[in-house]
Amino acid sequence: MELTLVIERFLHILSGILWIGLLYYFNFVQVAAMKAAGADGTAAGISKHVAPRALFFFRWAALATWVLGAAMLGGNFVSAFTFQTGFAAIGVGAWLGTIMFLNVWGIIWPNQKKILGIVAATDEEKNKARRVAFLASRTNTALSIPMLFFMVSSAHLAF
Repeated sequence: MELTLVIERFLHILSGILWIGLLYYFNFVQVAAMKAAGADGTAAGISKHVAPRALFFFRWAALATWVLGAAMLGGNFVSAFTFQTGFAAIGVGAWLGTIMFLNVWGIIWPNQKKILGIVAATDEEKNKARRVAFLASRTNTALSIPMLFFMVSSAHLAF
């Protein structure tokens, strides 16, 4: 295996762990913590200091994971995304990862900017943004397991 591919694979895995780890942190830790912190008036520290930093790493890890995955596919990119023979499993994983990446940059991040006050929004817009970001994040959580399964199975199982 050439050195470039080894480095791409290492960075793809590293950024993927960061991305999915933060996804799980948001869905299983921060959502419940924000609710409890809101009830006792301590949510400001999370929303002002933790969430923006975590979202920074979350969205850039998503981009890095996707770009590095596409680079590793190289000349097989179209074969994977069109489910050509021998590329169906990695293609399913790539499509799920693409949907998740688009959710991060196209739905979650724009709505989180409203929620965190990075862009101006009314209380009504913030409430709607909370629901939309929550649903997109939960969708990504649900897609993450099959995405990981198909990514790993492409190298270890015959499809």
